[in-house]
Amino acid sequence: MSASSEANPVETLRWDGRRLELIDQRALPARLEYVSCANAAEVAEAIRSMVVRGAPAIGCAAAFGVALEARRQEDCPRAEFDIAMETAFRNLAASRPTAVNLFWALDRMRAALGAGTRDDPRSAAGRLADAALALFNADLETNRAIGRAGAALVPGGARVLTHCNTGSLATAGHGTALGVIRTARDQGKRISVIASETRPYLQGARLTAWEMIREKIPVTLITDNTAGHLMRLGKIDLVLVGADRIAANGDVANKIGTYTLAVLAERHRIPFYVAAPLSSIDTSAADGSAIPIEERSASEVTGYAGMRWAPEGVSVANPAFDITPAELVSGLFTEKGAVTRPDARKIRALFPG
Repeated sequence: MSASSEANPVETLRWDGRRLELIDQRALPARLEYVSCANAAEVAEAIRSMVVRGAPAIGCAAAFGVALEARRQEDCPRAEFDIAMETAFRNLAASRPTAVNLFWALDRMRAALGAGTRDDPRSAAGRLADAALALFNADLETNRAIGRAGAALVPGGARVLTHCNTGSLATAGHGTALGVIRTARDQGKRISVIASETRPYLQGARLTAWEMIREKIPVTLITDNTAGHLMRLGKIDLVLVGADRIAANGDVANKIGTYTLAVLAERHRIPFYVAAPLSSIDTSAADGSAIPIEERSASEVTGYAGMRWAPEGVSVANPAFDITPAELVSGLFTEKGAVTRPDARKIRALFPG
């Protein structure tokens, strides 16, 4: 059974039970290529090197990485199998620190492994493969539910500013913030997208614009520092972003530059919405200050694709994410519906019991 969706023309992850294929998002939009992974170490490297990115997609990839390693070790004695699996979990967990979906997915794969501690490795491998595929399919359904929840608050004719990439490339399919836009379009609303380029990795310019063109959804690409100008001119109706981790009080960690857009939206009285699955909410983090912020390589800022434009010797700060305080969030869209002005009480209510 393949981990893909006929309703989704972009197959970010393809799974056949023995190999995981990932769209190499570093090559887009120039080339549509796949990277093939046969074990957990290769999946971890694909996550670390941004072959695959986007919090839900990272979680799905990690789950399949666990399943791959189990298949690879299924003929080993149980003691050797357990050691190999622990190494796989550890390597995958270390691949990227901010996206909580990674750890959420690994926790579920650990639970699936622990459900049969006395069975043989081959049976455990089969169970882990089933668990990874179930997690993938659940993410796809979750994204569709998020789309329905958010689309209800997106008016027809809306000009929607989005940041980074939150579509099929970032998930099992359909997308979170872009999934809301897809659903609104499918409901007959005339929606247009304004995509910020999203420096320094250009996920908006390379990935969001590519997805929207494939979907025939009108899209305009802007530089990151253009958003405030367009808001002042009344050319943006709402801001809609995803999240890599949401704290228990509603603070949002998302791609660097999100906080800037939230402040600008507040200044111009424009709704600022966040679309994310419940798996992106980290109830163990009291607020945004408890969320680790990944610092990436200086080379992403000093140049791109082999070209350097910054002088040798310059110091570089390259945080991959920032924190948007909950008070700047107009609404949070999850698979359980829309939460207006999220706070600690409303976040707790999403997790009854």
